[in-house]
Amino acid sequence: MRKIEHLISGKMVAGASGNFADVVNPATGEVIAATPLASADEVNTAVASAHAALPAWAAMPPAKRAEIMFNFRDILKSNLADLAPLLSQEHGKTNADALGEIGRGIEVVEFACGIPHLLKGEYSSAVSSGVDSYTMRQPVGVCAGITPFNFPAMVPMWMYPVAIACGNTFVLKPSEKDPTVALRIAELFGEAGLPPGVLNVINGDKLAVDTLLAHPNIDAISFVGSTAIGEYIYQTGAGNGKRVQALCGAKNHLVVMPDADMDQTVDALIGSGFGSAGERCMAISVAVPVGEDTADRLVAKLKPRIEALKIGPHTDMDAEMGPVISKQSFDRINGFIAGGIDAGAELVVDGRDFKLQGYEGGYFMAGSLFDNVTTDMDIYKEEIFGPVLSVVRAKAYDEAVEMINDHEYGNGVAIFTRDGDTARDFNARVQIGMVGINVPIPVPVAYHSFGGWKRSLFGDHHIHGMEGVRFYTRLKTTTMRWPSGMREGAEFNFSRGSDA
Repeated sequence: MRKIEHLISGKMVAGASGNFADVVNPATGEVIAATPLASADEVNTAVASAHAALPAWAAMPPAKRAEIMFNFRDILKSNLADLAPLLSQEHGKTNADALGEIGRGIEVVEFACGIPHLLKGEYSSAVSSGVDSYTMRQPVGVCAGITPFNFPAMVPMWMYPVAIACGNTFVLKPSEKDPTVALRIAELFGEAGLPPGVLNVINGDKLAVDTLLAHPNIDAISFVGSTAIGEYIYQTGAGNGKRVQALCGAKNHLVVMPDADMDQTVDALIGSGFGSAGERCMAISVAVPVGEDTADRLVAKLKPRIEALKIGPHTDMDAEMGPVISKQSFDRINGFIAGGIDAGAELVVDGRDFKLQGYEGGYFMAGSLFDNVTTDMDIYKEEIFGPVLSVVRAKAYDEAVEMINDHEYGNGVAIFTRDGDTARDFNARVQIGMVGINVPIPVPVAYHSFGGWKRSLFGDHHIHGMEGVRFYTRLKTTTMRWPSGMREGAEFNFSRGSDA
C-alpha cells in the first residue's frame, strides 16, 4: 500500500510515529493509501525548518518573491491535468469540480504575484517641522494552516501563497482524508524555486494541531473547517498569543422572490446545492421562496431536475455529482434525512437508496429535497454538508430576511429577483458576510476577500485578497527627523506644526 509522506525542508520524509490513517477512495470504499499521523517531535521539526528559513526569506525583496510566484503559477497551470485526478481519487468530486477548485486556487497565486504593489505603505512628508512619517508592512513570522477535506487543493492555496509572498514561512497541516494533492502542489512550489523550509507540509491529527497551537515559534494560524473545531482553534491559539483566523460552518439561504426567473433560479439551486455533493461551506442548503405560489412553482421545477442528476465517479466525465467523502459522512447525512422525516418535513426526493453498478462499496447518494421545512428542525438549523436541499416557505420578504438574520451562521446568502430596490434593500439589511444577487455561490474573486459573519468566522480578518495581506503582515509606522536643523530642548507633548 502506498504510504504518504511529510514535506520538510524541501524533501519528502517518511512518517516516523508509527501511526497512520487510512486514505479511502470514496467511489469504491477501498483503502488506497496510508497517511502518517505526525508525532509532536515531527511537527517540531517542520516548525524548526520554517523558523530557520524565515530570516533569509523575509529579507528577500518582494519582487524576487513575486518572480517565484509567477513560476509557481505557470507550473500549476501546466500540471492541471495531472493534479485533478489526484484530488478526485481521494475526495470523490467530479473531474470538472476538481479542475475548477484548482483553478480558483491558482487565482490566489496570481493575486500574490502582485505582492510588491500590495505591500506598499503610505508616506506623509512634513507631519511637523522637519518630520516625515511612513508606514510599512512586515511579515508576521512562521504561519500555520489547518485545512479541511472538502477543498484539499484550493483552501491551502487561499492561505500559503499570500503568507509566503508577504515574507512569512509556512507549515501546512492538510486533512488526513485527502492529503496527496496538497503535497504534490507543495512539491511544485519547490520546483518553481521556493527555497527549502519556506513551505513545509506535515500530516497528522489532533496531536499535530495541538502542537502547532502551542508552539512558541508559530506566530499566526489560519483554519477552515467546522465551527466547533474553529472555535477551539481560535480560543486556544489566541490564548497562546497567536494571531488566528478561523473560517467555519455555514447554513446558506437563497431567497426566491415572486418575480425571479424560475428557470435561472432552479439552475442556480441545482449547481449550488448539489455541486461537490453539497460538501462545501458555500453550498446553498436552504431555498426560501416568498409566497405559496412561488414555493409551489419552485418545488415543481426542482423535483425532476434533482431526480435527473447524473451521479458517478470522477472517471465519468459526464458525472454531475460524485460520492461523499466517507462512510461516516454518508451515515451522518442519512441520519439527518431520517430526522427531517421524523420532524414532519415532506421528503419530495429521497436520495438515500441510490446504488451505482460496479461501485456498490462507494459512498454514493442521490440528491434529496425537503419541502415545508420549519426553522425549529435540525435539518434547518445544522450544517448537513451533503446533497440535501431544504425548502422553507416564507409568507413575505421581511420574514425571509428575519429568518436569515436569526440564524447562528452568517457565511453566504443569495437572492434571486428582477427588482433592483428589493436587491439593494436585501444587501443592506442581511447580516451575512458574502452576498449574491442573482449569483448563487458568491465566493469572492481572489483580489477580494472571503469570510462570513457571526459563528461562521472567528478572528478579525477574512482570507485572501487584501484582508489576507493584512492578516499575514504587521503594520509598522515610522516617524523620522534628521539632525540637520534640529532645535535643542526637550519636547513634552505631541504638538504639530511650525513650532513642534
